[in-house]
Amino acid sequence: MALGLLAMGGLYAAFAPAQADETTSTDAQVAQGRELFTVNCSTCHGLNGEGIKLTDGDGQDQMGPSLVGVGAAAVDFQVGTGRMPLTQPGQQGPAKQTVFTDEEREAIAAFVATLGPGPAIPNEEDYSTAGMSDEEREKAIVLGGQIFLANCTACHNFDGAGGAMPRGGYAPSLHDTSPKHIYEALLTGPGPMDKFSNGNISPDDKRAVIAYIESIREEPEAGGFGLGAVGPVAEGLFTWLGIAVLVGIATWIAAHTTRTSKKKVEEA
Repeated sequence: MALGLLAMGGLYAAFAPAQADETTSTDAQVAQGRELFTVNCSTCHGLNGEGIKLTDGDGQDQMGPSLVGVGAAAVDFQVGTGRMPLTQPGQQGPAKQTVFTDEEREAIAAFVATLGPGPAIPNEEDYSTAGMSDEEREKAIVLGGQIFLANCTACHNFDGAGGAMPRGGYAPSLHDTSPKHIYEALLTGPGPMDKFSNGNISPDDKRAVIAYIESIREEPEAGGFGLGAVGPVAEGLFTWLGIAVLVGIATWIAAHTTRTSKKKVEEA
């Protein structure tokens, strides 16, 4: 028993400092995140992420919503794509150059995660399709295409090119969006986008959607210029305009082509 107590004491002395350092590091990260949040985000979202709302003349909310319960994944998406911080309140955040380092982004996400339970930042195995075999990839593309066509094409277009939304909004193009940010967008539902929790669309199905989007990017333009893949309405309009232009050119050529007159034929 004495030897057992001695061994336990030795193990505790060896491992307790490392555990204390880990806790201090986490606390320090949250403290850094709070400081960054206070300076850069609290103007719109409140000092404690409770949100600040104003109403403009059209009845639209300005400033920022509550961040309680949005989770670290929402912060990683918004800050990692440069959508946050906004240039001005009320504007739909476009993807742009990020203003925070990876360490600062992780610190802000760690702080927001303490405000309430929410989705964590996904691991690479959640969204990466690199480890799929050819057969697995083909199955994932088929499944992901069905999910995408049923849930995403109304806003993002069948090709993921994006499109206009009501009240001046828009669905962004997915052609340059990273797999991680696609997964986080599905998980957190940024802006007007619907939120697809893991209970609605499982992690494997989310990865299938990512595989489908990646396959779209690799698809060649068999018909030449794709017109931005904005949909059949615009492409059909362009086709009819093209036909009208061709008919006009053909008519002009026919009207100005040298013809043999009846008089010249009689003289001959």
